[in-house]
Amino acid sequence: MLDPEHPDVAQSLNNLAGLFHNQGRYEKAEALYLRALPIWEKSLRPDHVNVATTLNNLAGIYKAQGRYAKAGRFYERLAIREKVLGPGHPELATSLNNLASLYRAQGWYSKAEPLYGRALAIWEKALVLEHPYLATSLENYALLLRSMGRPEEAARLESRAKAIRAKRA
Repeated sequence: MLDPEHPDVAQSLNNLAGLFHNQGRYEKAEALYLRALPIWEKSLRPDHVNVATTLNNLAGIYKAQGRYAKAGRFYERLAIREKVLGPGHPELATSLNNLASLYRAQGWYSKAEPLYGRALAIWEKALVLEHPYLATSLENYALLLRSMGRPEEAARLESRAKAIRAKRA
């Protein structure tokens, strides 16, 4: 039997939380992520990738629930991904994209734009140019640009995203 503080227990909690998260059962998912987080922080280290993943997942739940302030606190803690993985890692791009999306949802466009730009640049360098994450990044950035009254720029990004999606269909 494993110690309740063993990293494998945290992994199991995280996996089950992910299932609840995907089902939209946010309260159950949140409770399990919150149980897994201190186990990861204690048994591995506070800047471990698994900690960052759990922070990202919690932030996603809070954003989906409209609890933006709480989501922001968790997304902002994801700076550990840059420290651990480096400034060009795709997981960092995911964090930047998620934080930008949170800012866009709150109307904080000037805070969102540089994050979308950075995420897009990382994915353009790190992934194949037909990768669906790149298409998602382009679409998200285009949504922001439309919200900012810049439809021509948005249309260019949407066109690129559409071409990527068409190749993958």
